[in-house]
Formats: sequence, C-alpha cells, structure tokens
Amino acid sequence: MSMTDMTPKQRILNAIRGKEIDRAPWSPFLAYYWEHLTDEERACGQAEYLKAMGADPLLRGFGIAYRVEQKNCTVTSGGDGRRNYTTYETKVGTLTEEYTYSPSGQTWFLTGHPVETEDDFRVLQYIMENQTVVPHPDGVEELHRELGEDGLLVPLLGVHYKTAFQSLVERWCGTENLTYALYDFPEVVQECLQVMWEKDLETVKASANTSAEAFIFWEDSSTTNISPTMFETYTAPELNQWSRVLHDNGKLLIHHACGHLRDIIPAMCRTGIDMIESISPPPTGNIDIGEAAAMMPDHVGLIGGIEPTFFQNCTPDQLEARVHHLLDTMAGKRFVLANSDSCPPDVEYGKFKLVSEIVKGTV
Repeated sequence: MSMTDMTPKQRILNAIRGKEIDRAPWSPFLAYYWEHLTDEERACGQAEYLKAMGADPLLRGFGIAYRVEQKNCTVTSGGDGRRNYTTYETKVGTLTEEYTYSPSGQTWFLTGHPVETEDDFRVLQYIMENQTVVPHPDGVEELHRELGEDGLLVPLLGVHYKTAFQSLVERWCGTENLTYALYDFPEVVQECLQVMWEKDLETVKASANTSAEAFIFWEDSSTTNISPTMFETYTAPELNQWSRVLHDNGKLLIHHACGHLRDIIPAMCRTGIDMIESISPPPTGNIDIGEAAAMMPDHVGLIGGIEPTFFQNCTPDQLEARVHHLLDTMAGKRFVLANSDSCPPDVEYGKFKLVSEIVKGTV
C-alpha cells in the first residue's frame, strides 16, 4: 500500500509496528465524552463519529472474544440507593463488597473491598477456580469485519480486563489490605494469584485465535497504588505470558496506563508490550511524553500526549502549540497521538477537528 492511499487501520498498525506512515495517526479516546452525547449524536457509532471529525478510529476495549462462566458461587446485590452491596456466597465462605453513590460525581465508588483476611483469599481462590473461560469469538469477528480498514479494533483481555494483581489492587483488596497481606501471608496471596493468572491466560489464548490484530487491558498502572517492586514481582510475570502468546500469533499487546508511570516505565517495557496507551503529563500523570520516550527502547511505542484537563481548558492556540510540539518530539518514533486516559464531556467538538487539521497539515 502506498503512502497516498493509506487507510486509518494501516496508518495505526504501521505506527505501532514502527513502519513507514504518511502522517501520525490521531486517535481520540472518547471515554466519558461519548456517554454524554445525545442519542442522535451516538446513533452513527463511535467509528463513524471519529471518521467524521477526521480522526483515525482506534476502538479501545471494543469486543471480548470469550465469556467467563461461574459455578458454585451465588452472587446477590442489594442496597438502599445510597449504598449497594454485592455478596459472593460459596461453600467455603462469603465475600461482600460495598459501593457508595456520590451525588456530586454522579457515579458509584467502591468503598468496601471484599478481601482482607487469609480466609478471604481462600474464598476468592475458590471463586476463581470455579470459573470457566469459554471462547466466544463471534462478536469480535463481526466488529472486525464491520470496521474493516476504517480503523483498528482493540478487544479486551483478562477475566477482569486487567492483570490479576491489578484487580486485587483496584477491586478485591485495595492497596492497603493487599500490602499487609503480602507481608502477613504471602504464600496464600501467591497461590490465589497463580489461579487468577491461569484463568487470565485462557482469555489471552482465546483472543489470540481471532482476526483482531491488537488487544488492550485496562491496567490503570500507577505508582500511586503500587510500587515498582510490586509491578516487577506480581504484574510483569503475567504480562510476559500474555505478550508471548500474542506475539506467537502475530498479535500486538497495548498496555493502558493512565497514572504515574515515571518509575515503572522501564519495567513495563521489559514485559513484551508493544505500546503504552494513555500516557499523560501532569496533573493526570507525572511524565511528559518526550521524557518517557527517551527512557524507552525503540520497540515500544506510546499512545497519548494530550492531558485531559488541558484538552478541556486550553485555547485553540495552546492546543495547536501542544500538538505541534508532540508531533515534532515524537517524529520517527512509534507514536499515536491521542487525548490521554479519557475525555471530559465538555471538551468542544471544534478541538477534535482542529487536531485533525493539524495532523493533516491543513493548519
């Protein structure tokens, strides 16, 4: 394919693989922004919406090539509208998680992690042992066919769409409980993790057998909730497994990481991932994209660069200057331009169009 007729899909794939491109891909991440559009605006679907603004659709987290079936565990939910509880009841014990509604944030927050004690870990392990990963590629294959060359479909991986350790951090335990557990009964935690790793790997193998070229996981990596040592000890081994399976099948692995990455980027790059997605300067992250690129090997690329609150509050002139800086800094590197992590709902549509015009050289 010549540079003059490069499709959005080919442009993104070439950028990730370090091959020749006609220009840098511009692939906005519409999380949160999309949900606040009107039904009429969303009717065309994200791919068409992105194409209409002149972007290269990178459909992060679209499609799952498997389903996870649970047995020997009864799940019930209930609450009073302000606090909700989900209970997992098994023959070896019960786990309960608590969610609290924030009126100001208009969302639910996990305020009570279900796993704290040694016995809790054994219950969680039992729940995971009684999960079955069933390949279910039809949805991914249909999305892949529909998108065609108009963009890159990037389905999810993992039982919890992130690594086992990160799911302990974010959902099951929380950083504090997990840290104590790793000191008080590390063998029990490791035994549970091993079961979780095995289930996750089944999702990767099922995904690798589809037509999708690349996959993502919502890792939310950040040294605000894990240390570099934790990452290397408990997260990196699992990612090494994932990357080997995917690369053996000619697939790409994209690591969504939207937090403080400065101290874990070297370790991330040693896991076999192909791209770090949603890298962001302060205040969302703690490192600018040029500095990150300087400490990374050539075979790992970056997606991001436009910090969410900057995108929300900047003037058109400030945005133009930022985009030109990013394009100049990342020229010749594996790079996909994007707003990092998510998009505030009140970002003006004209800003998306402006970036499209800049990358195409019309501004």
